[in-house]
Amino acid sequence: MGLLQTALTAIYPPRCLGCGEMVDSDFGLCGACWGQTAFVGGTVCDICSTPLPGSVVDEVVHCDVCLRAPKPWKHGRAALIYTGMGRKLVLRLKHGDRQEIAKPAAGWMRQAVMDMAPENALIAPVPLHWMRLAKRRYNQSALIAKSLSDMTGLDACPDLLERPRKTPSLDGKTRGERADILDGAIRINPRRRHRIINRTVVLVDDVMTTGATLSACAEACRAAGATDVCVAVLARVAKDA
Repeated sequence: MGLLQTALTAIYPPRCLGCGEMVDSDFGLCGACWGQTAFVGGTVCDICSTPLPGSVVDEVVHCDVCLRAPKPWKHGRAALIYTGMGRKLVLRLKHGDRQEIAKPAAGWMRQAVMDMAPENALIAPVPLHWMRLAKRRYNQSALIAKSLSDMTGLDACPDLLERPRKTPSLDGKTRGERADILDGAIRINPRRRHRIINRTVVLVDDVMTTGATLSACAEACRAAGATDVCVAVLARVAKDA
């Protein structure tokens, strides 16, 4: 560690992302906050990453919802369950201007992306409507996507997808209502269409609930010539959460 970095560390010691207590390294969680963070592990649905009962090794499994209504993407992975500290981190990143959370979020998602994405895959964030982007000043999904690209070496295209029509909040909406609201609301940026031909697109978002937004993005990518689509999210709303 250089002299300048040592001085900065002494003045601004690393703080826990959850509670603000001092920790050993930047972008970390203290023991107490780590214990409140539900990381996804064990047996999960290969499409939506919902935790499933049992212990299945080297076998692809799907949840009942994905069996009844398949998603328009091939694989899906989440790092956290959207509860406890996982929920707090998502909300702080999304609405609290805690942009520094994007880097550890990508770190937690990195291995899952490497496991499901081929070498020529293209990482793309779920887009925001320009009015929402102007109000928030940043797209939290694009921040995660940029860090994932840096960590994995995969190409990223922050403006691959566009959201030309402003849609109301999807909170509290049913699966069908979400699909109706998003119908035609997301499209491929015509200036970037050439980048996805015969490539797998890895869609990145902060949280997955029903998957309606990701479905709209995946359908747009497939229609524009993507070979496959995979999904990586920071947190998954579990059915029992």
